[in-house]
Amino acid sequence: MAVAWLAAPGVDILVSGGTFQLTMSITINDSMDSNERSRDSVPMPTRSRGQVVQSTAHWHGYWITPCLGGVGSLLLWAAFPPIGWWPLAWLAPIPWVLLVRMEYLPGRWPYCTLWLTGILHWLLVIHWIRLPHWSAIFGWLALSLYLSAYIPLFIGLSRLAVHRLSVSTIFAVPMIWTGLELLRGHLLTGFSMALLGHTQVHWTALVQIADLVGGYGVSFLVMLVASSLSMLISVEKRSRTGWPCVVAGVCLAGSLVYGHVRLDAILTTEVKRNSIRIALVQGAIDVTFNRDQRQETIDHYLKISCSSLDEYPDVDVIMWPESMCSFLVPFVTYDQELTHDREWKFWVKENARVFHRRMQELIDCHHAVLTMQKSDRPLPVFIVCSESVHVSRQVDRYNTALLIDGSAQIVNRYDKMHPVMFGEYVPLGNQFPQLYRFTPMGGGLTAGKKPAIFEIQGVRLSPSICFESTVPHLIRRQIRQLERRGTPPHALVNLTNDGWFWGSSELDLHLTCGIFRAIENRLPMLIAANTGFSAWIDAAGQVIQRGPRRAKGLVIAEVQPRLLASFYRNVGDLFAGTCLLGCLIVSVAAVLLGRKRIGDGC
Repeated sequence: MAVAWLAAPGVDILVSGGTFQLTMSITINDSMDSNERSRDSVPMPTRSRGQVVQSTAHWHGYWITPCLGGVGSLLLWAAFPPIGWWPLAWLAPIPWVLLVRMEYLPGRWPYCTLWLTGILHWLLVIHWIRLPHWSAIFGWLALSLYLSAYIPLFIGLSRLAVHRLSVSTIFAVPMIWTGLELLRGHLLTGFSMALLGHTQVHWTALVQIADLVGGYGVSFLVMLVASSLSMLISVEKRSRTGWPCVVAGVCLAGSLVYGHVRLDAILTTEVKRNSIRIALVQGAIDVTFNRDQRQETIDHYLKISCSSLDEYPDVDVIMWPESMCSFLVPFVTYDQELTHDREWKFWVKENARVFHRRMQELIDCHHAVLTMQKSDRPLPVFIVCSESVHVSRQVDRYNTALLIDGSAQIVNRYDKMHPVMFGEYVPLGNQFPQLYRFTPMGGGLTAGKKPAIFEIQGVRLSPSICFESTVPHLIRRQIRQLERRGTPPHALVNLTNDGWFWGSSELDLHLTCGIFRAIENRLPMLIAANTGFSAWIDAAGQVIQRGPRRAKGLVIAEVQPRLLASFYRNVGDLFAGTCLLGCLIVSVAAVLLGRKRIGDGC
């Protein structure tokens, strides 16, 4: 360690490499006049002649908190797409952990400062939210303001655990971080994209632990390593120590060993032969609110779909992304005993007939392709997504996935269970419909009630729509419900329209969520996405095929009816829930011990 002494009249300064420590010895003489005292940067306490006052300044500049907070925020942003320097995620939290370890948190409003640095991080990570419509800018700002609050909350709770409850830094920091990630995954309908662990999606062996502890557990491991590395840096009176790195190294090595063993077991599992082939159709329609694109979209996808059948006539299923099969009239269902007036009944029944006729025209186009090839294969079934309306005593609008057979009959349907706030509904919109006048939405969607199974030749598919694949507890709950009904799925399918985001980094973040859902539940994930990324992901989270970014593409996937074990699928977020319980215990203990001033270490 480099040590140097610098001397000045009445001041000795020790510069110790890596510690940023200043030790000042100040001798107060009665000969110093009052003007010189007032100009001195160090407050002069009243002391007797010749008394030496020792003043130690440990990281006390106002610039320390914004610099460390800002560096951590920018490094973590760089670990996510579009830059995607994922190794930085192991280092990015270190500046935040240093703030946790400091006895005094510098600055007059340190937590407000950390909140501002968090805003910068989230504005960059979720910049794509502003793209669909000018009014989405307000949602982008609001969500960034909300998500950034978790950074000062994380540092504050970690400081309480370390300084007031004497919990080791390498255990307190990852526990608090993981618990808060679970909290934001549920609070206000939840936001589970861009978790810390998601940065490691390309390290396939490492992320296999997600089938034990979920994606949150991967975040715990990354934060454990980062907090252990921070212990190699001396902070104030706390010397550097290396034993935490041994603990982190053992955990990291154990995770990698488990990952390789699990990968080998999955890849060598015997596969049944009765598989089905699924064509995931990807178009390139940038969605806008400025004009009606429904007919243009159907024509665009019909051309790609028929071309795929021409190239691969043996496919069993053709799957289109979300909203790509929206005709000028919605898919309408109704109760047999309508209580509405006569004209309304006629409109409802006529729309139901028109939708069926349009669907028949779409299937006839595919039938013509097989006829030209003189193929005797039956028509594939179709999985499409459309707006639907159900008329009873009230009118409910749904975002619906449909399983349609070769005769244009609807075999089954799935209504989206987790609509997107401000994207598909406005809170209190049912009570105050005039709120929708301030949005490009005509009205809000109704949440679906239950999951569904699309069974094709003995293979069971569990559909989800759009951002539902970003919600880990929702997908797991749907699988568990289907298992209790005796119809466990063999694969997950997601229909999404990411054309709202113009090929931005949202595509990468959304695909990452699909990979983690596959690993957590040990089920293949098939994604049909407008503008990308359509993908075939196996049960180990490996991307077998992927469509291009913001361009047309076709992915041909094969699915077998096999089931693999998953601890996470059985117990859910037990690990992350324990971490959240730890956050609650820290908060309650801090209140019971009474509030202390920042000088007492909090």
